[in-house]
Amino acid sequence: MATNELIIIGIDPGTLTTGYGIIKKRGVAISFLDAGAIRNPASDSMPLRLKHIYTELCRVIEQWRPDEFAIETAFYSKNAQSALKIGHARGVAILAGVLHEIPVSEYSPREIKKSVTGSGAASKIQVQFMIMNLLGMSAKPKQLDVSDALATALCHAHRIGKPRGGFHDWKSFVDAHPERIISSSRKTKRT
Repeated sequence: MATNELIIIGIDPGTLTTGYGIIKKRGVAISFLDAGAIRNPASDSMPLRLKHIYTELCRVIEQWRPDEFAIETAFYSKNAQSALKIGHARGVAILAGVLHEIPVSEYSPREIKKSVTGSGAASKIQVQFMIMNLLGMSAKPKQLDVSDALATALCHAHRIGKPRGGFHDWKSFVDAHPERIISSSRKTKRT
């Protein structure tokens, strides 16, 4: 594979459904490779669900050999039990990536939505629509978990090599936005 090509796996963790999406970044071009969902029966115990997520993600990783691994951070709502369960799924997913020696990056749901749609408050349907357009997909993913996983991979593709805030330091910000700097020669009058 050329050195300017990266294969990225994005993960939307869940104990009943874990979505994954695989994309390839070549320079500024991004293309869809694969996506799917790892599904667990609600009747399975938590340890069996976690084992299945781990085993299936290892299979996907070994098939595609991604260079980068991106995962959605836990969403903390009023339901602590749900957050805990997502944390378990995140843990085994991250373990699969780390044990395959893939660098792991984490992104908040708002950051992912904003990266893909321009709004951190976008709906899952809006994310799905943008994923299809950005990746040139003719058929929409069957599960929203899959769309979210692809969005996570795209978010990472847009962030590779860039610091989180967009700038390494204040000097980089000032150099990029000189119009926002008030110099001592441009004193404002107070009335």
